[in-house]
This record gives sequence, structure tokens and C-alpha cells, in this order.
Amino acid sequence: MDRRIPVDDDRTGHRIVPEAIRRSDRPADRLAGARYGNRPTMKDVAARAGVGLKTVSRVVNGEPGVTPETEHRVQEAIDALGFRRNDSARVLRKGRTASVGLVLEDLADPFYGPLSRAVEEVARAHGALLINGSSAEDPDREQELALALCARRVDGLVIIPAGDDHRYLEPELKAGVATVFVDRPAGKIDADCVLSDNYGGARDGVAHLIAHGHRRIGFIGDMPRIHTSAERLRGYRTAMEDAGIPVEDSWMSLGVTDPERVRDAAEGMLTGPSPVTAIFAGNNRVTVTVIRVLAEQTRRVALVGFDDIELADLLEPGVTVVAQDAAAIGRNAAERLFRQLDGTLVTPERIELPTRLITRGSGELPPAD
Repeated sequence: MDRRIPVDDDRTGHRIVPEAIRRSDRPADRLAGARYGNRPTMKDVAARAGVGLKTVSRVVNGEPGVTPETEHRVQEAIDALGFRRNDSARVLRKGRTASVGLVLEDLADPFYGPLSRAVEEVARAHGALLINGSSAEDPDREQELALALCARRVDGLVIIPAGDDHRYLEPELKAGVATVFVDRPAGKIDADCVLSDNYGGARDGVAHLIAHGHRRIGFIGDMPRIHTSAERLRGYRTAMEDAGIPVEDSWMSLGVTDPERVRDAAEGMLTGPSPVTAIFAGNNRVTVTVIRVLAEQTRRVALVGFDDIELADLLEPGVTVVAQDAAAIGRNAAERLFRQLDGTLVTPERIELPTRLITRGSGELPPAD
């Protein structure tokens, strides 16, 4: 017995396959014949919905002139086919990609979490997509990443620089790529930058230790070529000079912030011929390692860190810090970026946001001796 579904003849000798057989709505059936790169187009959507291409375009781009019933039919076709708008064509028409790039220094650094989120929120409010990546503190990687984003036609860049020469961006700036530098200024080019008052914050933190009786204060910071590290060292020196306290070379240590190097520096300051009674830590990673070192000491040593750290208030004593507002830095940078894109910013500016001293106990300990 023939169990095949009967079909009609269209009088031309061709067999007519019923629509229900020819086109299955089941996802598995649709996927069975799909090939990578064979994405549905607006033409496919128009054919399925039984409307013209212009109607599909209006629905996809949120334009008026489509009845609710037709819009519903088009949307059903879009959902069934898995259609996604091709923004590349829109770029060619409008000259804007509605995307911006964020080049971070180190994705693992907690400081960049709220900063990145703030940039993303501003970008989203302007209808733009944020694409980010990490330079891993490598100037060559920073350049490679920034230029790769430009090659993908981002409208603007927010950069936390790892290097100190940004002339490689000059062709991109001339081509109209909006650019704002964050946390550190650009090197050898004029560009907008949003920073913290690193110098003033460090000076205030060290002055706080001096006010609590300390005269032998150590400074452990990042690599001296980094702007933030150099500015915080300058703040340390100024506070000591203002108090009339000569600084010994053994009290200062700058270099990579890996735990082994920082531990060696802290232990040397605490056990040398002129052991320090307090330490000013130049960033959050240094602070964490110094806390571990101080936990092993038999005498109490005062500590002030630059950057807040998680759970700082739950330690005993709580950790006194010079806090930056990372979210405000990111928000200010992103807002300036979009003002550049809107044409309301012309002359590059340097903006320094204030820091604040948060006292929790470790910076208020008196000298042990």
C-alpha cells in the first residue's frame, strides 16, 4: 500500500509539494540544512512574511509606516528564521559603527571593574556597543589592540595606557576616531585624559602617617616609568619634605608589583638598620602583599594604601586607604568621548578627580618604638 502523501500535478508535469512538507517550522529541520555563513537575509524574511523588502527594513529599524498586524507577521518571520540585522551595511551608509573600544591595562585588577562598567553604561545610553581588551601592561600589546579596534571601525577609544608614546594613533585621530586616555595621560600627543589626583592623594596619605607620630615611613610602588607610580612617589617625597624628614634610600622601593618583589621590599624595610614604623603602599596589589607581611610581624606597623581593597574594613585593624572613584573616572571619560563624537569638544583637556582618605585603623597606629 502506497502511504506517500498524495500530491497534485500543476498540469506542467511538475509535482507540487505541499507547503507543510516543503517548509518545516521545526528548529531541527531548519538546522539540518543550515551551513555556517549562510545567514538569513531581509529578503528571506520578506518572502516568509509575504511583504516587501522596504516593509522588513522599516520593522528592523523601528521606522513608522507599518500596521501592527504586518509588523507582527514580520517579527514572527524574523524569530522563526533567526534573522539578525547586518550592521555593516548601516556603517557604510551612516559612517558610524555605534561601537567604542576600551583598552584596559589588566582585567584582573579590581580597580578596572567599576571603571569598565561605568564606560559601558554611558556607551549603552548612547546606543553604542563596548568592546574591551587587556594590554597586559605591555606597550606593544596596547598598540596592537588599539589599532585592531580602529581597523574594525570603532567610533572611539578609551585607553588606559601601558606605553608612553602614542604617536601611533595620530593617523586615527586625524581620521576622526575620538580618543580619551584614563588613569594616565597620553605620551607625545595631545589628547583628553581623565585622572585621579595621584600626587595629592599620596601626599595626604603620608601626611596622615606623619600626623600620627611616624618619621620612618617606607614607600613601595609600581614601576617608576608609570605615571601613577611616579606621581605617588612625588607625593610621598613632598609630604616628608614638608615635615622636614630626610628620606633614606632604603625606605623606597619601586618595581613590578608581583608578590615576591613586594614581600622582599617590605621585609627589607622592616628589618634594615633603620626599620620603618609605617608603610605607604602605592597601589592595591602592593597593599594586599604588605598586609600579609605585616601579619607575620611581632610589632605593629602602620599602613596606608593607595586604592581601596575588598574587605579592608573587616580586617583587624581595618586598612586605611586613599580611595579613587573608579566609576567616576570611567563615567567622565566616556562622557567626554561621546562629546567628542557629537562635536561639542574640540580642545583636549586634562581632568584630575579628587581622592579621599578613608581612615579605618591601620593608618592611625602610633610608632611601636
